[in-house]
Amino acid sequence: MPNVVELLEMYGVLIVFGVVLLAQGGLPVPAFPILILSGASAVSGGVPWQACIGTAVLACLIGDYLWFSAGRFYGGRVLGLLCKISLSPDVCVSQTEEQFARFGAKSLLVAKFIPGFSIVASPISGALGVSATRFLGYSIAGSLLWSASGLALGAYFSNSVAGLLTVMNKMGSTAILGLLALLIVFVLYKFVERVRFRSGMEMERVSMAEFAHLVDDGQDPLVIDARSVTAQKLGEAIPGAVNLNAHDAPSFMAGLDKERHLIIYCNCPNDVTAARVASQFLANGFSRARPLKGGLDAWHDQSKATRAFA
Repeated sequence: MPNVVELLEMYGVLIVFGVVLLAQGGLPVPAFPILILSGASAVSGGVPWQACIGTAVLACLIGDYLWFSAGRFYGGRVLGLLCKISLSPDVCVSQTEEQFARFGAKSLLVAKFIPGFSIVASPISGALGVSATRFLGYSIAGSLLWSASGLALGAYFSNSVAGLLTVMNKMGSTAILGLLALLIVFVLYKFVERVRFRSGMEMERVSMAEFAHLVDDGQDPLVIDARSVTAQKLGEAIPGAVNLNAHDAPSFMAGLDKERHLIIYCNCPNDVTAARVASQFLANGFSRARPLKGGLDAWHDQSKATRAFA
């Protein structure tokens, strides 16, 4: 079985392309460390750095454009899929939406340096109607900056990296197995982190059927839109909903009847933003605050079904 050094020498360009492409697809693979190893290898006469950086940028561009196209055609729905793939807590979507709202397409320049943001920035760009030309320009520049940074770090610390590779070379196949073991441990850690986060968001949710029953029964539930500013641009609000972001939270709560039914919705995976906001209301004495199960998508589905049978 070839050792790590031999693999880099024989298949360096293919390894860089494959790992970076998988990372841009949302899989938890160590793309940046591979770039560092490649940069150190280039100093010692291994794979040319020009080939590494060109390959890395190409892989980034393929992944970015595919997600950009998915966002253009499927809108906000693709973001839920991304969080399921990434193994990151579902809150990653709402956080990255806020970052994109602040900086727009320019955020693509640094997106790849921010865990969780890299994979979400491209579909958000497509969903919000950023032009393909503008997207590609920022995507190429950001990919070039990210790739060059990894290779430059490897070149700068080439002596230290070379020493590490020498040790790994002596270990032979054991080093490769060790790296695989570390990758498995990392994936398991992210999975456990995700499960723990979800368990913290467990609470009773209100279904669309229960929501309709409250309305028909004259309970007059208050519907609260907890979506981020960016998410609100991706889809119309439920009619009559109150935009939480447009109010100061303490004063808004102070003006509400604590016995009133509060239906809080978002359009993120597992209703995580709505659940988090509902928890805040519950902590402040609003015992009837609940997140809407399925969020905005559930409301749209119900509306389509109602129109179909009308």
